[in-house]
Amino acid sequence: MLINLRSNALAALLMCAASVSAQILVGQTAGYSGPVASGVKETSDGAKLYINAVNAKGGVNGQKIELLALDDKFEPKLAAENARILIEEKNVVAMFLTRGTPHTEAILPFLDKNSVPLIGPSTGAMVLHQPVKKHVFNVRATYQREAEKAVMHLGTLGIKRIALIYPDDSFGADGVVGAQKGLATAKLEAVVTEKFDRSKPDFSKIVPKIVAADTQAVIMIASGSAVVSGITALRAAGSGAQVVTLSNNASGGFVKSLAERGPGVVVTQVFPNERAINYGFIKEAQDLLKDSKDAVSLSPAMLEGFAAAKVLVEALKRSGPSPTRAKLQSSLENMKRFDMGGLEVNFSPTDHTGLDFADLSIISADGKFKR
Repeated sequence: MLINLRSNALAALLMCAASVSAQILVGQTAGYSGPVASGVKETSDGAKLYINAVNAKGGVNGQKIELLALDDKFEPKLAAENARILIEEKNVVAMFLTRGTPHTEAILPFLDKNSVPLIGPSTGAMVLHQPVKKHVFNVRATYQREAEKAVMHLGTLGIKRIALIYPDDSFGADGVVGAQKGLATAKLEAVVTEKFDRSKPDFSKIVPKIVAADTQAVIMIASGSAVVSGITALRAAGSGAQVVTLSNNASGGFVKSLAERGPGVVVTQVFPNERAINYGFIKEAQDLLKDSKDAVSLSPAMLEGFAAAKVLVEALKRSGPSPTRAKLQSSLENMKRFDMGGLEVNFSPTDHTGLDFADLSIISADGKFKR
């Protein structure tokens, strides 16, 4: 009897160990607290919406995906340390859905050192597209394309007096390049170009320059809380200039933080309208959300996470049982014409852009992104 009990206990332990080893560990470092927390939560919720649905059906090749997420508080140094822990101590098979340009740049050395792919960084930085970063696989268009499209759109409306406001970091510098391309195409020059400290945004000296230049539109290449502060300062100074910001602020949380200042703000988008159910992956997300216990609406930020998760799962499927970092890297580099449901993702060893969709939206009086 004692032998049987020990045998049963051993069997249980072995089953438990097998269950643990059956998990596919994927790592994420992002600002779950700090200035981009609301957007990070929405993007991550969108990813989990799809990953949970896949896990509920048995996972990928019999293995469930476990997302190990660490809060980097939107600080690049902490993002790097989180990546080291996830890659070298937790042995994740991939990194996923990082947030921020300097933050993602900070983890690149750990990706290259350990040959770990990063899927779907939530940033449109050109530095992650060209030249190609071997272990970075983007699932969204670049900030440069967004900014260029926004400025060209303003030009078609007859708006000529445009200001560019951006943080003094790689994200800001990247977005400004795109905006300047749009200005050049429209044969315009910015009436004001000013940068600010990312960690301590101060618009007290910038806004008077914008007002004095009789600015018609302000392109704010910045993260959520900084944009809110900038718009608040503009309106307090009496400026009615059209404000345009990028898709990193395409979240319900951003709209709520703007409150009564939100309607009329233009936000660029890198995915189709979240209510466009003629796209298969959008209808899929809508249906899954209806079946969940969360009483929330699908937002552009959630859709970005959902799309990134679809690419992650597809790459894992193509990697076969017990995927390794090397197998996943190969699967991603050979992922051609993957139809996620209305949008086609293409990767190759020389092109890791994935998607190049860009659009514009405007925040309406009811707090929705209208196209």
